[in-house]
Amino acid sequence: MNDKYDHIVVFITAGDSEEAGRIARGLLEQRLAACVNIVGGVDSRYWWRGQLDEAKESLLIVKTKGRLLPEVMASVKKLHSYEVPEIIALPVIGGSDAYLDWLDREVKA
Repeated sequence: MNDKYDHIVVFITAGDSEEAGRIARGLLEQRLAACVNIVGGVDSRYWWRGQLDEAKESLLIVKTKGRLLPEVMASVKKLHSYEVPEIIALPVIGGSDAYLDWLDREVKA
Protein backbone atom coordinates (compact mmCIF):
# COMPACT_ATOMS: atom_id res chain seq x y z
CA MET A 1 0.00 0.00 0.00
CA ASN A 2 1.16 3.51 -0.79
CA ASP A 3 1.71 5.47 2.41
CA LYS A 4 1.07 8.85 0.75
CA TYR A 5 -2.51 9.63 1.72
CA ASP A 6 -2.59 12.84 -0.29
CA HIS A 7 -4.59 11.46 -3.21
CA ILE A 8 -8.26 12.32 -3.62
CA VAL A 9 -11.25 11.40 -5.75
CA VAL A 10 -13.55 14.29 -6.67
CA PHE A 11 -17.18 13.80 -7.68
CA ILE A 12 -18.69 16.45 -9.97
CA THR A 13 -22.12 16.30 -11.59
CA ALA A 14 -22.75 18.03 -14.92
CA GLY A 15 -25.90 18.82 -16.85
CA ASP A 16 -25.06 16.58 -19.79
CA SER A 17 -22.26 14.58 -21.41
CA GLU A 18 -21.07 17.55 -23.48
CA GLU A 19 -20.56 19.69 -20.39
CA ALA A 20 -18.94 16.77 -18.58
CA GLY A 21 -16.54 16.29 -21.48
CA ARG A 22 -15.64 19.99 -21.51
CA ILE A 23 -14.91 19.93 -17.77
CA ALA A 24 -12.89 16.72 -18.04
CA ARG A 25 -10.78 18.09 -20.91
CA GLY A 26 -10.17 21.31 -19.02
CA LEU A 27 -8.97 19.50 -15.90
CA LEU A 28 -6.77 17.13 -17.89
CA GLU A 29 -5.26 19.82 -20.13
CA GLN A 30 -4.35 21.88 -17.05
CA ARG A 31 -2.81 18.75 -15.46
CA LEU A 32 -5.19 19.12 -12.52
CA ALA A 33 -6.24 15.48 -12.90
CA ALA A 34 -4.52 12.29 -13.98
CA CYS A 35 -7.78 10.61 -14.99
CA VAL A 36 -11.44 11.55 -15.27
CA ASN A 37 -14.21 8.97 -15.71
CA ILE A 38 -17.55 10.17 -17.05
CA VAL A 39 -20.65 8.18 -16.08
CA GLY A 40 -23.69 9.15 -18.13
CA GLY A 41 -27.35 8.72 -17.35
CA VAL A 42 -27.17 9.56 -13.65
CA ASP A 43 -30.67 10.05 -12.24
CA SER A 44 -30.34 12.78 -9.59
CA ARG A 45 -32.97 13.84 -7.08
CA TYR A 46 -32.28 16.74 -4.76
CA TRP A 47 -33.58 19.75 -2.89
CA TRP A 48 -33.25 23.06 -4.75
CA ARG A 49 -34.67 26.33 -3.49
CA GLY A 50 -37.07 24.64 -1.10
CA GLN A 51 -38.48 22.13 -3.59
CA LEU A 52 -37.70 18.59 -4.61
CA ASP A 53 -36.20 18.51 -8.09
CA GLU A 54 -34.73 15.91 -10.41
CA ALA A 55 -32.44 15.83 -13.40
CA LYS A 56 -30.58 13.50 -15.72
CA GLU A 57 -26.90 14.30 -15.28
CA SER A 58 -23.42 13.01 -16.01
CA LEU A 59 -21.04 12.22 -13.15
CA LEU A 60 -17.33 12.97 -13.36
CA ILE A 61 -15.00 10.93 -11.16
CA VAL A 62 -11.70 12.83 -10.96
CA LYS A 63 -8.46 11.33 -9.64
CA THR A 64 -5.98 13.94 -8.41
CA LYS A 65 -3.90 15.23 -5.48
CA GLY A 66 -5.38 16.93 -2.44
CA ARG A 67 -3.14 19.98 -2.85
CA LEU A 68 -4.74 20.61 -6.27
CA LEU A 69 -8.33 20.72 -4.97
CA PRO A 70 -8.56 24.54 -4.80
CA GLU A 71 -7.44 24.77 -8.45
CA VAL A 72 -9.80 21.95 -9.46
CA MET A 73 -12.73 23.78 -7.84
CA ALA A 74 -11.82 27.11 -9.45
CA SER A 75 -11.51 25.50 -12.89
CA VAL A 76 -14.81 23.62 -12.55
CA LYS A 77 -16.65 26.78 -11.48
CA LYS A 78 -15.40 28.58 -14.62
CA LEU A 79 -16.44 25.73 -16.93
CA HIS A 80 -19.72 24.71 -15.26
CA SER A 81 -23.20 25.95 -16.13
CA TYR A 82 -24.70 25.35 -12.67
CA GLU A 83 -25.10 28.16 -10.16
CA VAL A 84 -23.96 25.72 -7.44
CA PRO A 85 -21.99 22.86 -8.99
CA GLU A 86 -21.50 19.70 -6.96
CA ILE A 87 -17.80 19.34 -6.18
CA ILE A 88 -17.15 16.79 -3.43
CA ALA A 89 -13.70 15.43 -2.62
CA LEU A 90 -12.97 12.21 -0.76
CA PRO A 91 -9.57 11.01 0.45
CA VAL A 92 -7.97 7.90 -1.02
CA ILE A 93 -6.78 5.86 1.95
CA GLY A 94 -4.94 3.26 -0.11
CA GLY A 95 -4.59 1.64 -3.47
CA SER A 96 -2.18 0.19 -5.96
CA ASP A 97 1.28 1.73 -5.52
CA ALA A 98 1.80 1.59 -9.28
CA TYR A 99 -1.46 3.47 -9.94
CA LEU A 100 -0.85 6.09 -7.26
CA ASP A 101 2.72 6.62 -8.48
CA TRP A 102 1.35 7.06 -12.03
CA LEU A 103 -1.19 9.58 -10.71
CA ASP A 104 1.66 11.52 -9.04
CA ARG A 105 3.60 11.70 -12.31
CA GLU A 106 0.64 12.85 -14.42
CA VAL A 107 -0.59 15.83 -12.42
CA LYS A 108 1.28 19.12 -12.27
CA ALA A 109 4.03 19.42 -9.71
